[in-house]
Amino acid sequence: MELMFETLLTAMKNELSDLRFEKRLTTGEVRRVSAKYFRKLPKDKPSVFDFCQRLLEFRIWELTIIAYDWAYRMRHYYDETTFEVFEYWLKNYISDWWDCDDFCTHAFGELMIRFPQLMIRVFDWCDHKNFAVRRAAPVVLILPIKKRAFLSVDPLAVADHLKFDPHYLVLKGYGWMLKVLSQTDDMKVIAYLEQNSQMPRVAYRYALEKLDPDVKKHLMKLI
Repeated sequence: MELMFETLLTAMKNELSDLRFEKRLTTGEVRRVSAKYFRKLPKDKPSVFDFCQRLLEFRIWELTIIAYDWAYRMRHYYDETTFEVFEYWLKNYISDWWDCDDFCTHAFGELMIRFPQLMIRVFDWCDHKNFAVRRAAPVVLILPIKKRAFLSVDPLAVADHLKFDPHYLVLKGYGWMLKVLSQTDDMKVIAYLEQNSQMPRVAYRYALEKLDPDVKKHLMKLI
């Protein structure tokens, strides 16, 4: 396995370097490389997740994208113990909004859909010292909300926990979650915004973005 990892790593780095030299390297290009080399992996979960974690340890943008992409491609192999692996990655490797959002709206969000009983554990993240972990609490619910999957927690309760968070990216995170929720249950979000017009403006404006224009005007008059 060690030789396989080193061989794949060298090949991926060389291909990414060539792409970077030829043109601006985009997330789409990185995902194309990711898909190519995923096909070469043994499809047993411990080996793939070990490879993912080793990629994360480099803390390099391209390798981080590949690690979380490989984790998502293993979604049919998830079980409840996968949560411990993903939470470890969240708390030890996530450092900004982009890696939080990539991980949580794909691999981690898919895990929540398959095992909704795990959603209750997002409340443990709401007081974490790392803002990106706090942001993950609402963002990881976005995919289940979009897919109208069963929710074992109330997204509004998550918003309540983070309502006056000191970091603007956490405020944007739960505002984004509320915006997505408004597309499946607009009345619930409207009622929440009417009752919480004192919430930070950045979250409030994110939340009402997809609502009917007349409703948006009504809500904006409350702040």
